Amino acid sequence: MNSKKWAVLVMALICMAGAAGLLTKLRANQRLGTPGVRTSRIPGSNQLQVDLPERVLDFGSERREVEQVVLHYLPADTSYGQRLYKAPDGFQTAVNVVLMGGDRTSLHKPQFCLEAQGWHIDNAASEETRIHLDRPVSYDLPVMKLVATKSVALNDRTVAARGVYVYWFVSGHEYTAQHWQRMLWMAEELVRTGVLERWAYVTYFAVCAPGQEDATFERMKKLIAASVPEFQLIPRPAGTADAARQ
Repeated sequence: MNSKKWAVLVMALICMAGAAGLLTKLRANQRLGTPGVRTSRIPGSNQLQVDLPERVLDFGSERREVEQVVLHYLPADTSYGQRLYKAPDGFQTAVNVVLMGGDRTSLHKPQFCLEAQGWHIDNAASEETRIHLDRPVSYDLPVMKLVATKSVALNDRTVAARGVYVYWFVSGHEYTAQHWQRMLWMAEELVRTGVLERWAYVTYFAVCAPGQEDATFERMKKLIAASVPEFQLIPRPAGTADAARQ
């Protein structure tokens, strides 16, 4: 091996050692950030309960338990909040919040959730958009809207159902609709301050007949605008904290 190859090898080893040292230092000094969603303690558990409102507008709701396969798959310190909201005319929307703990693998690419349940995402109908909220301040919440199709059994025959899936991420002082943006901000904050931001993944999901996707999304927008201020803590009113990064 000539001197040039030796120099490259030595530099590579130095970089690897430096990276390993940085990771060790980050782990030793790592602190867990505060959630951007309202929570309460679960006695005898290291998990938190994400507190979703029971009633919103004319929607009642019922609490849903987390499936065992999810509890088995995600880290033990992951926290949850799940409710199914029902309007008097039968319209339903499932709301789910997954809050990471010290293990960042609690959250993953959102598209996996739908595809794992047999839904086929229609990329042409999916987009990032914004929903206006008036509380606690006037702002536009960035969300990702996915439209998907699944074959379901109905009255002894198979029909196509459409699903409208809306999601975003929120931490103690940031919110975004983009998974990659969340990952970047989390890495930046960890390196800069030693704080592992405690991100939450928020989803709203409703099933409808083909052709009813736009009308379904409009109803979901109203539910989101009314319910999110009841459990999401970011952004805060002026004077109580710095403006949230978005």
